[in-house]
This record gives sequence, structure tokens and C-alpha cells, in this order.
Amino acid sequence: MNPATVQVSPGLKRPAEHDIDRFRAASWNTAEGRRLLETQGKPLLWRRWGPYVSERSWGTVREDYSPNGSAWDFLSHDMARCKAYRWGEDGLAAVCDRYQLLVFSPAFWNGKDPILKERAFGVTPGEGNHGEDVKEYYFYLDSTPTHSYMKYLYKYPQASYPYESLLEENRKRGGQGFEFELLDTGLFDDNRYFDVFVEYGKASSEDLCIRIEAVNRGPEPTPLHIIPHLWIRNTWSWTDPPGPAPAIHTGPATEGTVCLIADDDGAEPLKNLQFDYRLGKRYLYAQSGARPLFTDNETNAQRLYGTPNARRHCKDAFHRAIVNGELEAVNPDRTGTKACLDYEYVIPAGGSVVVRLRLAPEPLSAPLREVDQIIAQRRAEADEFYATIQPPKATEDEKRVQRQALAGLLWTKQIYLFDVNGWLEGDNPKLQPPASRQRIRNMHWRHLNSMRVLSMPDKWEYPWFAAWDLAFHTVAFALIDPEFAKEQLFLMLFEQFQHPSGQIPAYEWEFSDLNPPVHAWAVWRVYSIDKSRNGVADRDFLEKCFHKLLINFAWWVNKVDSAGNNVFEGGFLGLDNITVIDRSDKLPGGAVLEQSDATGWMGMFCLNLMRIALELANENKAYESLALKFFEHYIYIGAAMKNMGGRKYSLWDEDDGFFYDVLRFPDGNFEKFRVRSLVGIIPLYAVETLKLDDIEPFKEFRDNFLWFVKNRRELTKSCCHYLEQKRQYELTIVDERQLRRMLERLLSPHEFLSDYGIRSMSKYHQQHPFVFGRSEVRYDPAESDNKIKGGNSNWRGPIWFPTTFLIIESLRTLGAGYGDDFKVSLPGESNGGRNLWEIGGEIANRMIRIFTRNEQGQRPVYGGTRLFQEDPYWKDLILFYEFYHGDNGAGLGASHQTGWSALVAALIEDWRR
Repeated sequence: MNPATVQVSPGLKRPAEHDIDRFRAASWNTAEGRRLLETQGKPLLWRRWGPYVSERSWGTVREDYSPNGSAWDFLSHDMARCKAYRWGEDGLAAVCDRYQLLVFSPAFWNGKDPILKERAFGVTPGEGNHGEDVKEYYFYLDSTPTHSYMKYLYKYPQASYPYESLLEENRKRGGQGFEFELLDTGLFDDNRYFDVFVEYGKASSEDLCIRIEAVNRGPEPTPLHIIPHLWIRNTWSWTDPPGPAPAIHTGPATEGTVCLIADDDGAEPLKNLQFDYRLGKRYLYAQSGARPLFTDNETNAQRLYGTPNARRHCKDAFHRAIVNGELEAVNPDRTGTKACLDYEYVIPAGGSVVVRLRLAPEPLSAPLREVDQIIAQRRAEADEFYATIQPPKATEDEKRVQRQALAGLLWTKQIYLFDVNGWLEGDNPKLQPPASRQRIRNMHWRHLNSMRVLSMPDKWEYPWFAAWDLAFHTVAFALIDPEFAKEQLFLMLFEQFQHPSGQIPAYEWEFSDLNPPVHAWAVWRVYSIDKSRNGVADRDFLEKCFHKLLINFAWWVNKVDSAGNNVFEGGFLGLDNITVIDRSDKLPGGAVLEQSDATGWMGMFCLNLMRIALELANENKAYESLALKFFEHYIYIGAAMKNMGGRKYSLWDEDDGFFYDVLRFPDGNFEKFRVRSLVGIIPLYAVETLKLDDIEPFKEFRDNFLWFVKNRRELTKSCCHYLEQKRQYELTIVDERQLRRMLERLLSPHEFLSDYGIRSMSKYHQQHPFVFGRSEVRYDPAESDNKIKGGNSNWRGPIWFPTTFLIIESLRTLGAGYGDDFKVSLPGESNGGRNLWEIGGEIANRMIRIFTRNEQGQRPVYGGTRLFQEDPYWKDLILFYEFYHGDNGAGLGASHQTGWSALVAALIEDWRR
């Protein structure tokens, strides 16, 4: 059999038309589409091997066993090469199996660096000018959903890496101005760097071909070590006595190859699984010419803590042997739990070298003969797959942006290993963690136990799941892998994640923090995408999510509506520094901050649940009463925002035509925070259209809905608007007059509308800051000098993809409802205006333009960085940042946030098809 041919199970056949509920037919007819179908219900098939390795395990909460919760200090980058990780590995372009027993990752050394380049370097919050920040250049170039093909690029400087100057200069800037980046050091001048391309192609679901090509972009021959690593995650050292360790050793070599064999048969099986998971023997074949080295994946306690080592050979042995020449650091017996192959080259100027490897489940007689062929075939199959996915009206540049966004999304999957109870209690009763840890964070989340592959926001800067980020990730995932998208959404509602109280965990720094309640929206959106593409509704998914969302809704109502008046507090809600105070902190003297965004989010939550209940009522009429319940709750929330219950104030400000937060004091006095920001726009997210013809089949819902509208006019008049000619109701918290007033601000370039999307704060506050006590809020379009929530995110001006995406969604819904009966003009237009659907499209186009080349041939995302704008080896490499400059669209914050910034792929799909 041709090894480049897709292996398909004998029982797999094309499903009948009514059974195409997993993937649309055009994609199914590709090799990758068939792999996706074959994988349904079999997660250990084509998905067993993937990029599930973090890019930073040091400095995480999971690895923090300090008495004060100082995770960044407890395990630093300098310590990482010596310290065995408890909860997961890290590396460059790394891959592992589904439960991370075995990890493969390349490492490099240019002969000058003080440290072997095994992992990406970056500054911590205490070192960076604006919080933590990776200081490397790497790019996720391509991936298929099953990871049958993946491509990654790392740009490795030829001069000594400037660890100290990066730290010193960023500290000097004191939180002001721009980050000091690696390009700023001059390290890449004269193209003195290597482009290292790493490609993976699966010969079968268990057989991984690897190709590493290093290209010398510099002007002269330059040495380079290419050092592929293979190691076993340490699962044995944490108990007393330690468990039996698996082993890696040399194997029988075929002609022109070397072989390493990893064998976990002697180790204890993983705990917390309902089945015995083992890999057995795995054979890493590589071309000859390398020096094999062996050690153990064990902590060098002598270097870190001044105490004796448990084993003679430790994790940092390859660094010591290759960089320092300490050959005694490696195991002369050529066995251990960590191995590498050291290839040493001198690469001519403009030339390249290639290292070929293959990780197979069985011995092979000619393992490397077809590596190039297999990888080329999988690359062609990736092209075939994306040709069926990408919208026909997209330009070639837009398709490039979309594909790299989806590649980044796929590469930032990570196995998230964390047993909170085990972490709090410690593994070894004789070496218990400090008791103070019990009170620092996550003590109420002992039930949380994850061995799941999850979508990360950014595997270096945020190598942990964040629930509201993940909800947005799934919308982009649904374009290429709806099954994975649905799995991710349900996992946050699964018993090992969702709290018994109903709360969805936020992120590991504090699972109890409050993120916006967007999960129901994402469930409905992914369900709708899946249904639209495949023609069949996955109601099982929708129903099981709905039941758990009911618990989550009850938690929100009981937790953050302290006065019971349907106006919500909410706290942080993901918008780190958006207002004049830290909304996570408890306010003194019994004061309460009534939040427009929290209340708007809850209105949206109600309408999402109403829509889901009506969908489920198609097959089970019992859901009609729940749909009615959420409609009525939405009405109470909408009415409360406009002044309900005889209060002296309203969240809506008639003078300004905008929603504001209100600080309510126990004596009845209040202070309105007149900050025009996303906080006041989020109430627009609560929007839905109910057509009388569409609800006709739901008699119980329809009759009670119409009764409520007729007999509760004092409540419904402000947020349920009947369009007689269309025979439909627009459910919006604002009426048409208020909507026009809000749109005046939203679409003004002097306030929210940027050439690249919607600013998070009105530009009005650039000259008119809001002052409260000793604090002020000022428009700041770039990085912020305000350190609320760590200071590495800024919601006081920049453009953010998730919130703007929801604005576009709302405008689409309103546009579909009102049609051409409601038009507005953008500043400078005199053509009669545009309907709201078209306005949504205009904002979407501006967001897409952040990444595409403009008339000057430049990508706004890269601002004035000449190398990215002009150099042929950089200009088509696209990074997806955490947020974007409010005036010029330049990327800011985390540089590999192809989590929610991958929503650009969804915008291209929505507006170019």
C-alpha cells in the first residue's frame, strides 16, 4: 500500500443524505474530511498525536507550590531547564500523544547562546514593560483539524540571545511606552538568523513523519546544532517511594538511520482514567550523523535547592553537555527517560540542511525513505481541504489570513493536566505543601480535575484555559471541526469543570473570578453553524448543554443580583481596567457597583436560553414554558435598566444617550460613572427577533407571550417592540430612538469607530478623562500604564475581537429584523444611509483589514515594523494579537492570541461567502 494513502476503516462509507450531520459534503470528499469522519467517537484515532504541548509550563499556577502564590517566582525560566514539571511539559513546535506520556520537540544551539534553546523565553509581569510577554519569533503556518499535517516556523538568531538586555531595558521603561522587543536589539540585522521550518505529516494515525529544515538567511556560513528531543513526562517521582520509571534506549538501526525506543510498559498506568492507557514501544528513527545523548527527566535539586539529586542524571544534562561540555552529565549507558540526537552543521549562506525523522509504533525496515513523499502528500491534502472550506469571494490575501488564523487556533490546543485537590494536598504525605496555599486560590474548586485537550488563548502567555475566551474559539473551530468545537463547549459544563453551584471556572489564577456569561451564545452559534453546514441538527448536544446552562443561569441570578432587582453587579467580567476602579475588589462601606455590562450580558443570556428552548421545543413541547420563563426574565432585566421599582436613577442616561455603571450607596445615594466604554455598548448584545409565524407552532409559548406583552406594557414597552408590517417583535433593550442615539456614538470616528473596528473606550475621553476621587480614566489606544489585573491587557481604547464580533452579530440581527426601514449614515456619507446589516458588514471589513495588505502594501497589524512590512521572509507571516491599537490597528498584547483573534476567520467566512 502507498504509505501516503489515507487509511480508512473498512466499515466507513459515505453517509446517507439525512446522516451528513458531522461535516459538509464538499469537505467530506477530501482526504482530511474522511479522516474527520473516521475519528468521530474515536478520539484516540487520528487525534491521538497533536500539538498538545504547552510553550510555557514554568510560571504557571499548576506548577506553583509556594507559600504565597507567587507562581512566576517559584519556577522561573532559568529554573525550567532543571526542574521536572508536575503538570505538563513545554517545548518548541512540540507534539505529544493524547495524554502526554511521550513528547517530541526540537531544540537548537547556535554555538553562542548561554542556554540551549529548548523553550521560548519571555519576560514575567515583574520584568516586562506591560506584563508578561514572549520575546521570540515563531509562527503557526498550517495545520489540518486532525493534525495529519502541521507546519511551524521558528526564527533563531545567529548571535548570542540577549537575555539580560531584554530584561534590563524593559525594566527601565517602568511601564511606560512600548515594549522592548527582540527586533529592537538589532539581533536580526543583515538577516543573521536561521529560518527553522518544522513539518509533521501522519503516515497513519499512529505513524508520524517529521521534517526539520534550517535555512541560513545570513551572509556567511554559520554553525547550528539541531537537537531533536524525545522524552517521557515524569509521572513517577512524586510519591514516596517513587513509582517505576519507563525508559528510552537505543534500538536496532537500519541503513542510514539511528533509532531510539521509548517504552512505557514498566510504568504504572495513569490515574484518573477509566481505562488502561499505554503507548507500548515507540520507535524514533532519524537519519544518521547525530550524537545520541541520554538522561532522566528528573529535577536537578543540587543546582536549584542545594540538596542531593534523586538520580545522577537530570533534566538539564543536554544543556550541560552541549553548551558547557560537561559530558559526565549524560548517561554513558545510553538509557533514561529523556533522549536527544545532536546534529551539528555549518550551513552555507543562503543554504539549508534537512533532518528527517519518523516516530512509529512498530519497527520499520526503511523508515525514512518516504518521509518527504508522505509530508508532501499531507500538505497537498491540507490544500485540498481548505479549498473546500474557504469562501469564494475572499481574496487570496484574505484566504492566507484565514488559513493562518485557523492554523494558530489548531496549534494552540494543549492537554490541560490539573487535579486541584491533588495540587492543594500534595502528592507525598511526607512533603506536604505549605498550609498557607489552602487559602490563596482555588480552594473551592477541589472537584476540578482535567486531563483534557483544551483550546488555549496563547500557549506561552496564557497557557491555561479561559472560559470566555474558549467560547469564542469554538465559533472559529466550527468552520473546520464542529465536533471539536462542541466538545470544548460541553467540557466547561462537565462535572469535572463546572462547579456544583453552577459556576463555570474562569481561569487557573482564580477559577472563581467572573467572566461574561457567553457560553449559551457560543452553544447556540456553534449549533447553528453545524446545522447550517450539515443539514442536520445535533439536538443531543444542544439539550445536554441547555440543562447545564440552566444551573449556570441560576448561579448568576443568585450570586450577582444582590438586591434582587434584576440589575447585576458582576465584578471583573473580563474587562480588566475598563473603569475607574478595580471591579474585582469588594467596595467599602457596603457600596455596590450596578453594572450596565453585567446587566446587558444577563439580558443576552436570557435571550440565548429562550432561543435554545424554542429550538428544543420543536421535538419536546415541555421546553416552551422554559422559553417563556427566559423571555419574561429578559423583560424584567431590560425594564430594570431603564428605571424600575421607583429608584432615583437609571443605568440609561437620557442626556448622554448611553448606558453607564452606577455606584449605589447603602443610604440610597448614588454616583454615575460617566465613562463611555464597552460597558455601555454591551446592552446592545441582548437582541432577538420573534416572528409571529415562526412561533405559531409553539401554542403555549405564543399565547402566554402575547398575553404578557398585552398585560405588562409598563415592562415590555421599553424592550419588546412590535413591527406591525413585518408581524414580528424586536427584543432589544433599547427602542429605535435610543438605538439611534447609541449608534451616533458607536459610528462616530471621534468616539468609538476606528478605521479598524470598534474601540473599547470612546476617544472623547482622550481630552475629557473621567475622574473619581484620586483615579481617572483616559482614552489610551495602545498599551496601558494602568496595572489593574496585572497591566498586560488594556480595555481603555484598543480594539478587541470578541466584543466587536458581538457588536457585528447584534447589528446583523437588527438589520435582518428592521431591514431597510432602519438606516443610518456613517460620517461623511450622503447616499441615504445603510441598513444595520450593512453597517455590521462595514465594521467586519474594517476588522479584516487589520491583517490584509492595504493600498501601500502594508498590513496594519504590524504598524511601523519595517521587517514585517517589507522583508520577503517576514511580510506574509501573520501574527494574531490579543488586542489592537485603537487608531492604527497595530497588534498589541499577547502575540499568539489565535484564540479569539481567530474570529477573523469567522468574519471572512460570514462576509465573503
